[in-house]
Amino acid sequence: MSKSKGNVLDPIDLIDGIDLETLVEKRTNGLMQPRLRKKIEKQTRKDFPEGLAAYGTDALRYTYYSLASTGRDINFDVGRIEGFRNFCNKLWNAARYVLMNCEGEDCGQAGDDDYQLSRADRWIIGRLQQTEDAVARAVAQYRFDLASQAIYEFVWNQYCDWYLELSKPVLWDETASPALKKGTRRTLIRVLETILRMAHPLMPFITEEIWQRVKELAGREGETIMLQPYPEADPARIDREAIDAIEWVKSVIVAIRNIRGEMNIPPGRQLSALFKNGTEDDRRKLEDNRHFLMRLANLEATQWLDAGDSAPPSATAIAGDMEILVPMAGLIDKDAELARLSREIDKIRKEAARLQDKLGNPNFVEKAPEAVVQKERDKLSEVQSALGRLETQKGEIAAL
Repeated sequence: MSKSKGNVLDPIDLIDGIDLETLVEKRTNGLMQPRLRKKIEKQTRKDFPEGLAAYGTDALRYTYYSLASTGRDINFDVGRIEGFRNFCNKLWNAARYVLMNCEGEDCGQAGDDDYQLSRADRWIIGRLQQTEDAVARAVAQYRFDLASQAIYEFVWNQYCDWYLELSKPVLWDETASPALKKGTRRTLIRVLETILRMAHPLMPFITEEIWQRVKELAGREGETIMLQPYPEADPARIDREAIDAIEWVKSVIVAIRNIRGEMNIPPGRQLSALFKNGTEDDRRKLEDNRHFLMRLANLEATQWLDAGDSAPPSATAIAGDMEILVPMAGLIDKDAELARLSREIDKIRKEAARLQDKLGNPNFVEKAPEAVVQKERDKLSEVQSALGRLETQKGEIAAL
């Protein structure tokens, strides 16, 4: 790439933005080959018809870190910067929510221990330790692309998309104990403050700005985030039980939301959910995490169906061995649900056929390790079981 060839973008223009005419003038001025002026102008107007928006320094820096993998040419895409600008906005809005719930409140900044951590609090703390470890290993190998991806995945997909939502049933519950609310506020602010220290080398400006607002609530002192210690993982704080439980909760909520989307049920309409064919562990998790499900899946009632209990015609989703049923009386579009079940059945049939072909190949069965072969057999058994349940459900809906 060369400015004199008119095929580069000035980083300052990506940071501050530039209008189309100024960009064209900038890219066609001082060319080594003036005869290419019209071609470069045409291509510039095609690629950037509105010029360049202002993406900011942090978004640009984060983009470059995300592209810093080894041994490959980089095909630069302005869309990547826009995505990381959205990431900066996501972090800013998360900080606003945290401050809205923590400013003027006791967040344990004095160092006292009269607080109680919810299962969701322990889950996000454990996920944070795992992210800190992943970032440390990536940086030690100079894989800044992997470090930036680990931070992005944690902030966007774990902290913002799930933990902030999981905090609401505690903070907005008038019957929740003061110790439990304090524990959630403490976790909100301290995980955010750790995120800021972890992301600071990659996006220094927004992290410094937010840190100045949250440091005292998180029990931190100092003039700048630049002089704070970099986060280090503590494996002892990884709560496997909490991680397993919240991942179960997430899978159930996603399943119910998928049913809503596929059946065009408004998000604001409360539903009933029935659970069947799961394990005792599934049943225990339902009881322990009912308050999360009721709020985040917008349910009015949940019920576990014992063996032999009949269920009304329902839309069905599967999580492991467990079936999640949403009764469709007054809700269902019969034809749409039959079409959805047919698509799901076709998908599972294809997977069953693939596994059968694989297990029917003598070369695979004879040469692969026994554990690998058994794993594929177990998968086939699960797929066939799921297929049978869905076909039964399709028959029930068709009989409505």
